[in-house]
Amino acid sequence: MPIPGRNLLFLLLPLSLLLLLSLLSNLSSQPDPSPQSLDPIHLPRRSILALKPDPLRARAALLRKQASDHAALAAAYASYARKSKLENSKQVRLFADLSRNFSSLLQSDPGPSVSDPDPDLLRFERSVKTQIRSARLLVAEAKESFDNQLKLQKLKDTIFAANEQLSKAKKAGAFSSLIAAKSIPRSLHCLSMRLMEERIARPERYGRAEAKPELEDPRLYHYAIFSDNVLAASVVLNSAVANSKDPSRHVFHVVTDRMNLGAMQVMFKLKDYKGAHIEVKSFEDYTFLNSSYVPVLRQLESANLQKFYYENKLENATKDTANMKFRNPKYLSMLNHLRFYLPEMYPKLHRILFLDDDIVVQRDLTGLWEVDMDGKVNGAVETCFGSFHRYWQYMNFSHPLIKEKFNPNACGWAYGMNFFDLDAWRKEKCTEQYHYWQNLNENRTLWKLGTLPPGLITFYSTTKPLDKSWHVLGLGYNPSISMEEIRNAAVVHFNGNMKPWLDIGMNQFRPLWTKYVDYDMEFIHQCNFGA
Repeated sequence: MPIPGRNLLFLLLPLSLLLLLSLLSNLSSQPDPSPQSLDPIHLPRRSILALKPDPLRARAALLRKQASDHAALAAAYASYARKSKLENSKQVRLFADLSRNFSSLLQSDPGPSVSDPDPDLLRFERSVKTQIRSARLLVAEAKESFDNQLKLQKLKDTIFAANEQLSKAKKAGAFSSLIAAKSIPRSLHCLSMRLMEERIARPERYGRAEAKPELEDPRLYHYAIFSDNVLAASVVLNSAVANSKDPSRHVFHVVTDRMNLGAMQVMFKLKDYKGAHIEVKSFEDYTFLNSSYVPVLRQLESANLQKFYYENKLENATKDTANMKFRNPKYLSMLNHLRFYLPEMYPKLHRILFLDDDIVVQRDLTGLWEVDMDGKVNGAVETCFGSFHRYWQYMNFSHPLIKEKFNPNACGWAYGMNFFDLDAWRKEKCTEQYHYWQNLNENRTLWKLGTLPPGLITFYSTTKPLDKSWHVLGLGYNPSISMEEIRNAAVVHFNGNMKPWLDIGMNQFRPLWTKYVDYDMEFIHQCNFGA
């Protein structure tokens, strides 16, 4: 069986160097010329201090030392090459040739005498020097190659370690941002407590008023705002009223939970909204919203689902970093799922505009009621561009039901400002569709997180794309949005974790929101809100 070139190198090189060392050792150890062969009459008398060393012997010793050094060096690099398994055919071939040259030199006979300038000995010396010079060049080249490999490996290790640290830092940052987004600032908590204190102190002033006929008048412009953040909800109303042409024709339906109901009632009684009509209720007032009818309320009883949304351990919460923004427990709150029950909550209305509590209205929105919906249910601004915000990013298309029913490249749209045709909704039975898919997704096999995926499913093929100037998104996470785009927007949306009422909010966009905060209100002053 033929021996591979690399193995031949490892076998021949040490052997050839050892043979060379042996030859040089023999050369240096040969006896001095016999004194009988020299004429004592012609020998000059010299002292021991006048004796000079034999130059040939010195050269032989030097060659022996150099060969020994290069033998050790070659053995070291050969061992390193074996360990690192470097495939360098050129160097292997050169080392093999060098080994053969050394072997041929060692097999040649330089002659019995070392004192006479024998031509064969001189040729042998020149050949040895030439081969040693070649060995030096080859070892230098190999050293440079091996050193580069070491540097590359060290650089790769450094990059890998840096990427690991960066990944951990990103996960920790995302987790910290999530905690900050879920937390309630001290000033906001103070405001809710002050308003609740006022509600308890004067129950007769803030009791429930009689239902006005305007609240069910389909000829007016109706808005739905579902929130447990009293300050954010007030900014939505303030901005909508301030930019409306005729506030008296606008009706705002504010729904909160029972804990924040008193604070909301006080907040919207303390200010004159220029004739706009405001209804404040808690979702518990809608008796049909119970666990026997609403899948989300039933699923809230699941221990696994509660752990998934509410567990705050870093090692568990950061496993799905890409979708961490949807792990916020607010997406499991009933307030966030009320949007799927609008026709039943407002049975006498034909159309309604849904607004999130993290938006700011910048111009009159009555033009939306003039949009031809073409029989569609949901009027929304699409968010897809290129391959981003497509259906495949929100749903599990490996599931056969999802794969069969939906196009993975269908364009996604945004919640935050949605115009709903409630008559078309009832005709299409969208709430029943929502229940069907929500029940199937009890174990989160169709989609994992958030309320946007069930919205995309429920209103699939029944969504009317609106002009993008109606709704500009990203002010809670994207600092690169142009101010021109913001100025031309009817509604700007602070979606993302960096809400304007939090310290982590982006300063360049915060004035758009603080512009509509009632800083002259007594309770705002008491709770130290910064202007």
